[in-house]
Amino acid sequence: MPRLLQRFVPSRKRLQHLAQCWARNHPDTLASRNNLAGVYESAGDLARATPLYEQTLADRVRVLGEDHPDTLTSRNNLAYTYKVAGDLGRAIPLYEQTLTGRVRVLGEDHPKTETVRSDLAVAVAERDGGAGEARQS
Repeated sequence: MPRLLQRFVPSRKRLQHLAQCWARNHPDTLASRNNLAGVYESAGDLARATPLYEQTLADRVRVLGEDHPDTLTSRNNLAYTYKVAGDLGRAIPLYEQTLTGRVRVLGEDHPKTETVRSDLAVAVAERDGGAGEARQS
C-alpha cells in the first residue's frame, strides 16, 4: 500500500464507523466517502476513487439536491477523475453541469465558479488537441 494511503487508512475505518452509526446517506458519511475517494485519487488509484466518487455524487444528488454546494463539489471531483483517466467524453459534460450549477448558486465571479470554468477549458483544449487559450495553463 502506498505511503499516502497508509496515512489515511483511518479514513476508511471512519467511513465504516459512520456508516454503522448513522445512515449511509448522512452528510458526514458522504463527506467521508468523498474524502476517501480523494485519497485514492491522490495516490493514483483511480480504480478505487472513481466508483466512490460516482456513488457519492448519486447519493448527494438524491439526499442534498442538484444545487447543493457539496453535490457540485462531488460532480467536479468526478469530472476531474474522468479527465485524469482520459475519459473526456464523460468529464466535459460533468464540468459543464458543474459550471451551470456554480453560476446559478454562487454567481459568475465566485472563485469556485472560476475554477470550474478553467477546468472545463483545459478539458476541452485536451479534447481538441491542446488548441486555444487553455493550453497555456
